[in-house]
Amino acid sequence: MKYYGVFGNPIAHSKSPLIHHLFAEQTDLHISYEPLLAPLDSFTTAVTNFFQTGSGANVTVPFKEEAFALADQLSTRAQRAKAVNTLKKLEDGKLLGDNTDGAGLVNDLLNNHVQITGKSILILGAGGAVRGILEPLLAHNPKEIAIVNRTVEKAEQLANEFADLGPMAACGYDWIDAPVDIIINGTSASLSGELPPLADTLVKAGDTLCYDMMYSKDTTVFNQWAQQRGAARTLDGLGMLVEQAAEAFYIWTGVRPNPTPVLKALRAQL
Repeated sequence: MKYYGVFGNPIAHSKSPLIHHLFAEQTDLHISYEPLLAPLDSFTTAVTNFFQTGSGANVTVPFKEEAFALADQLSTRAQRAKAVNTLKKLEDGKLLGDNTDGAGLVNDLLNNHVQITGKSILILGAGGAVRGILEPLLAHNPKEIAIVNRTVEKAEQLANEFADLGPMAACGYDWIDAPVDIIINGTSASLSGELPPLADTLVKAGDTLCYDMMYSKDTTVFNQWAQQRGAARTLDGLGMLVEQAAEAFYIWTGVRPNPTPVLKALRAQL
């Protein structure tokens, strides 16, 4: 039996234990996966204690940056994201830090037959969630990624940091009104039922796809806004959650599970 878990604070709400239990069942692997409540002031101690017997762990809010600092080795995408959501114990006892969030988003888009290559992408927000998705998106050669944020300087900083990987731009909400192919909401505004100040003309009716990295039982406020303006499709972040978990499961076990039935099961439980 190998031991896995997810560190966070709070953590009781996490769907990761259910997701990984379903992956293990699907792949006939006997693993244990538990929610791990880490004290806000002693994350490192909690991780060290866990990995005396544990093989791998996910990391969620608010510990992703601490996990980045703690890891002995980092994947390229974790280095770019400056955050770690997946830890794996290597044969020499050292910890590998990876970030599967961006891969989760990209895989969800591709599984939904969304073309990234050659598309203009507008990303709302410039926080850690957005940082984690830029490198995997740019790897698919979009026409351009523009980051829009209330504090334009933060958007400019991110755009400059990732400009070596592809065409990047930064702007404020009041600067943009031309339609784009894909809009990704990387802010947490949907959690509080709020909407960023978006121009209606950003959505080209019947053409623009809108993706909210948040998810809920009901359609998010952002996706409601998109649907009202004729967006071709709207997707929420539940698929991303399952896909990033599948990537982590693969990193740990070498077995890639099928996310589709797991996503269906989660959707039915919302």
